Amino acid sequence: MILLDTHVLVWSQLDRRRLTKAALSAMRRAERTDGLAISAISLVELASLLYRGRVSHSGSIETTIREYIGDVIIKPVTLDIAVLTAHFPPDFPSDPMDRIIAATARAEGVPLVTADERIRKCPLVKTIW
Repeated sequence: MILLDTHVLVWSQLDRRRLTKAALSAMRRAERTDGLAISAISLVELASLLYRGRVSHSGSIETTIREYIGDVIIKPVTLDIAVLTAHFPPDFPSDPMDRIIAATARAEGVPLVTADERIRKCPLVKTIW
């Protein structure tokens, strides 16, 4: 299983050309084996992006989110994940959604597919890009 950052989930639906070969390969492999996952907070982030028009949609926000997630596994935000958000280095992104997503990858022991360079630089999070 691999965890997708919210932007990776969006790009996988709207513009796969924005994903690297390594990311696409890892995603294909995970789809054939133990699956793709997202943090539950990505649902909130995606709804916000759709609502604000930062990501276009043709149907309702709910329908669009359902289309995006398909067979993706949704990982809940747990107490362990909440605690892990407080244990990143000072140069790690301060955005709570980024911290929850990265902490979810750490708690699950899975790599995070992300283009976010500041997350990728953190030695505490295994990433694919």
